[in-house]
Amino acid sequence: MKLLTTSAMALALLANTATADGELVVYHWFEYMPAELLEKFETETGINVTMDTYDSNEAMLASLKAGGMGTYDVAVPGDYMVKIMAGEGLLDTIADGELANKGNIAPEWADPSFDPGRAHSIPYQWGSTAFAVDTATYTGDINTTDLLFNPPAELSGKINMLDSQGEVMALASLHMGIPQCSSDRDQLQALNDMLQAAKTHWASFNSDTSREVLVSGDVTVGMIYDGFAAKARAERDTIKYAFPMQGYVVWMDNVVLLKDAPNRANALIFMDFLLQPENIAAVSNYARYGLGVTRATEFLDPELATAPEANPPATAGKGAFIEVCDQETQAVYDQIWTNLKN
Repeated sequence: MKLLTTSAMALALLANTATADGELVVYHWFEYMPAELLEKFETETGINVTMDTYDSNEAMLASLKAGGMGTYDVAVPGDYMVKIMAGEGLLDTIADGELANKGNIAPEWADPSFDPGRAHSIPYQWGSTAFAVDTATYTGDINTTDLLFNPPAELSGKINMLDSQGEVMALASLHMGIPQCSSDRDQLQALNDMLQAAKTHWASFNSDTSREVLVSGDVTVGMIYDGFAAKARAERDTIKYAFPMQGYVVWMDNVVLLKDAPNRANALIFMDFLLQPENIAAVSNYARYGLGVTRATEFLDPELATAPEANPPATAGKGAFIEVCDQETQAVYDQIWTNLKN
């Protein structure tokens, strides 16, 4: 299994190999699949896997649209991004009968609104996005989005944000109590102003080291995925995952079949492999997230069921999926994000 870290490397290396027999080219999130599972897949199938990684849904989409289509076989977008990719014609359709293990998909994830009937995808992992706090350093209430967007003076300069537009903007909207896809000019101006003010308190925008900066003590508060928070807690037991009273982001990542996949048949074999309970359970045991396949419980680490990161307290606000805005509204949110990053 070859692991690449940049799209440029992948495009260069795959120019002569993508169409070879026995190959599979995966575009995946960083640190999200155990190497042992890929090795098992290669051993069982004889298919050689090459993996390239990204750190946000938006980065993945931009890379594919900039020339990555026809290079990769499968990708792993979040729920809202599946809908966007399908709308832009970037996904292939999985015909009835092409996945032998499709019946293993849990009923609650078999017909999601972002991909009705699972025409283009299978479930991978699901979880939440909020933030974690080192309670050895900060002893106040952690279950409020004020810690990110209106922090007390003692936290100023000690906050890391995910470099992920969808999740930052969704959590900011929850903080302000406004719709995610608001077209109200006053609300959008207030959202922009709030984010610009909050930015002065942030130390960094970083997704791929969101766990490390908390464990090292470089930051006290860090926006983070719940599975990464669980891994951080295992290394530093004073780190606690917050479930803000204003709400938090929930998500499901999915393996999609890309349009013009050079190794389409192998992509389907890989998807079927991940629909086997013991295989997807190995991902959950490694990544510390939930899964969407039935009969996997016997293969799961028992601690996953009781992990604090997976069990919101009664005081938690509602979880909210990221919404897909219409094109005109999304352009405004894109501009707010660009202003925030500059």
